[in-house]
Amino acid sequence: MPQLSITFFLSLLYTITHLGFLVRAILRPHREPASRIAWVLVIMALPVLGIIAYILLGETDIGRSRRRGEERALAHLPPLAECPGLAETPEDIRKGVRAFDIGHSINGHTPVSGNSVELMADSNSGIARLVEDIDAATRHVHISFYIWLADNNGTKVIEAVKRAAARGVACRVVADSLGSRLLIHSPHWAGMAQAGVHTMVALSIGNPFVRMFNGRIDLRNHRKIVVIDNRLTYVGSQNCADPEFRIKAKFAPWVDILLRIEGPVARQNQHIFASQWMAVKPQDDLAPLLIEPLPEKERGSVLAQATGTGPTTRPSAMPEIFASVIQYARRELIITTPYLIPDEFLLTSLSSAARSGVAVTLMVPARNDSRLVAAASRSYYLALLEAGVSLHEFHGGLLHAKTMVADGEMALVGSANLDRRSFDLNYENNVLFTDTSVALAVRQRQQDYLARCTPVRMENVRNWSYLRQLVNNTTAMFGPVL
Repeated sequence: MPQLSITFFLSLLYTITHLGFLVRAILRPHREPASRIAWVLVIMALPVLGIIAYILLGETDIGRSRRRGEERALAHLPPLAECPGLAETPEDIRKGVRAFDIGHSINGHTPVSGNSVELMADSNSGIARLVEDIDAATRHVHISFYIWLADNNGTKVIEAVKRAAARGVACRVVADSLGSRLLIHSPHWAGMAQAGVHTMVALSIGNPFVRMFNGRIDLRNHRKIVVIDNRLTYVGSQNCADPEFRIKAKFAPWVDILLRIEGPVARQNQHIFASQWMAVKPQDDLAPLLIEPLPEKERGSVLAQATGTGPTTRPSAMPEIFASVIQYARRELIITTPYLIPDEFLLTSLSSAARSGVAVTLMVPARNDSRLVAAASRSYYLALLEAGVSLHEFHGGLLHAKTMVADGEMALVGSANLDRRSFDLNYENNVLFTDTSVALAVRQRQQDYLARCTPVRMENVRNWSYLRQLVNNTTAMFGPVL
């Protein structure tokens, strides 16, 4: 009888727990129906493993202490409107450009003019120029990378930062605990700290079994930000590594894009960097940097706006930015992304643009470093082709550049991919430009990529085997779960 009671109690406990997680998955806010359905199916099909998976991956929770740290940092940092010069941007400068309004609603950043922009020729020349700028720094060097390797380019930057710290420049570096784990556990990381560089490991995993009770374990800091002397910034898809990317050498070279920007938009990237730095190190107050007068030297004329998104911004932030650029296009839209797993909103936006007469060109790698992502991406090929999107696969490396150019007038460049991780799970940063010189320079780089692509043909996709279609579509079904 006691044995029966114990069995009944355990069965009842299991049933209540199972139903509780099903209800939680259904009630989870800010999720599209497909995501809720996917999680319900996982929990029902794999009751024990499904519940464990939901605990680990089901909710975009950064953890209470980290969320409070970000809220505290953002509350402490002054609005950029208090910075002399940044407040002088005319209010109607973004009139009719919905993308600027979306960006402003995320971080409070307005589009700012007076920037000069230089497109780096390739990854190696970009790192070489970055090292030159670090060596010329007089006040501070702020760096945040998702992947930082101790390879040729990575160590060049490490040594430059150490030299800067030795001459009294305040150097602060952030590296993601997963993406940069090899560097963090190498002598180079400790060497920077010993040289006087302030280091921070972003989203440390620590003990996975303990970590999962303090926020979702796979949230990552995917940002690529450099700010030097409060006036110079870099933005793009490039990590701090060689293009040969030796940790995944068989997919190399990594083909990236990197922009060097001088001007007031650097102050917006500073704000993004400061918010993530002070969320962990509130005692290191970076607020005074945000209210310094802008340099008086002659500046350029490029209008730009920086945005930072992540698990602590609204879930729709990044898709809204992408959609606003898509909707801006009237004649032509060119996109490059290494990872293509759009939500229904963006898939509809791309299809609608193509059907309305916009010449939409989309480039993705022919060979992806993730088989799951490659399979899920190809599940969208037929719908995009049927809508009239010109779809191309890049050969000769992994096309890692994340770019959008609309009508040769608007360009979006940054760290965010056209996938669910960038929408919901990763901290990302992008810069939006409405300047023909910048847009056309990025467009020309896109044309260089296009010359190394082969078009995806409708008849080839329709002739894929049923097994291949089954694998692709099944993988894509679980995109919302991740």
